[in-house]
Amino acid sequence: MGDPRLPRSTSAPTRMVTSSPKEVFIQGITRDGRTFRPSDWAERLAGVMSSFRPGGEQPGSHLSYSPWCVPTVINGIKSVVVHPDLRGHEPMAWDFVMNFARDNDLQVCEACLLPDAKD
Repeated sequence: MGDPRLPRSTSAPTRMVTSSPKEVFIQGITRDGRTFRPSDWAERLAGVMSSFRPGGEQPGSHLSYSPWCVPTVINGIKSVVVHPDLRGHEPMAWDFVMNFARDNDLQVCEACLLPDAKD
């Protein structure tokens, strides 16, 4: 029998949910609620990170964003979505992006990016 000092569960066992990779969302809002400037900060940051991509840098890869660091707008807020594979591929690039967010006091959260719903 279990330890009598511990509470007994009266509900059915909880099923474990497997976690999928979680992206990091860097939002263009500071922790005190101000909009981050310049207005093209997300595109600039993603542009700097364009060479860090699956398969490494390729001719012309500077002309598109890396799938590991993508600028976007979420609920009207400029943001950058950073995929966790960047950390495994190039830890210094990951640190650069995270330090950028920290140094500029930007809001950061982890979540799963879901595909757009099809109508």
